[in-house]
Amino acid sequence: MTAAVQDPAAGAAPAPVARGRRSVLRLARLYSASRRIPVALALLAALGLLLWSALNWRWSIAGGPAAQDFISLTVEAGAASVIAVSTHGPFGEVERATGRWLPYLRAGAAVALTAIAFGALAAAATGGSLPGGSLALLRNLAGLAGLGLLGAAALGGAFGWTGPLAYLLVTEVALSGHPTTPWIWAARPPHDLGGALCAAGVLVAGVVAVTVFGTRDSGRRPAPE
Repeated sequence: MTAAVQDPAAGAAPAPVARGRRSVLRLARLYSASRRIPVALALLAALGLLLWSALNWRWSIAGGPAAQDFISLTVEAGAASVIAVSTHGPFGEVERATGRWLPYLRAGAAVALTAIAFGALAAAATGGSLPGGSLALLRNLAGLAGLGLLGAAALGGAFGWTGPLAYLLVTEVALSGHPTTPWIWAARPPHDLGGALCAAGVLVAGVVAVTVFGTRDSGRRPAPE
C-alpha cells in the first residue's frame, strides 16, 4: 500500500513534457500564421507551376540561350522574394520582448521555406531542360534567398524582395557577357566552386542576420510611458 502511494500515477510524469510540446507546436502555428507561411507555400507552388510551364512549352524571348537562363532566374528570384517577405511580422517590439523562441522560429522558417522552394522548383524542372541543371538551381536559389534575407534584416521584411530584384537586374547584364567575379554566381558555370561558395556564404549570412537581429519591421515602436 505504501509503495502504491509513493509511486507516481502512470502517465503523470510526462504531462509537463506533453504540455511543453503542445505549447511549442501552438507557438509555431501562430508564428506561421503571423508570417503568412501558408500563403508563401501557395506562391512557391505557383512559381513551380510557372517554371514547369516555361520549360514544358519552351517559352522564349529574343536573346537565345541567355534568355532561357533569365527566365529561370526570374522565377528563382521570385521564390527568393517570397521567402524574404515571409519574415515580415506585424507585432514588432511586442513580439521581440515576449518571444524567447523567436530566433529559432526565424531560422527554422527561413531554412524550411528555402528547402521547400528548392523542392518545388526542382520538381518543376521535370517539365523540360533547366539551364544549368539542379546544381545551378540550388546555387542560384540559395544566393538569392540569402540576399532577400539580408534585405529583410536591413530594410524590413516587407522590402526583402529588393535584394533578389537588384541582383536579377545586375545578372541580366552579366548574362550577355563573361563575368569573372564569382559574386555574379548565376552567370557562372554550374560546377564553378567560387560561385557556389559565394552563394552559400550569402545564404548563411542572411539566415544569421534574420535569426539574430530579426527584421526592421518595428518602425511602430510603442510610445514611452
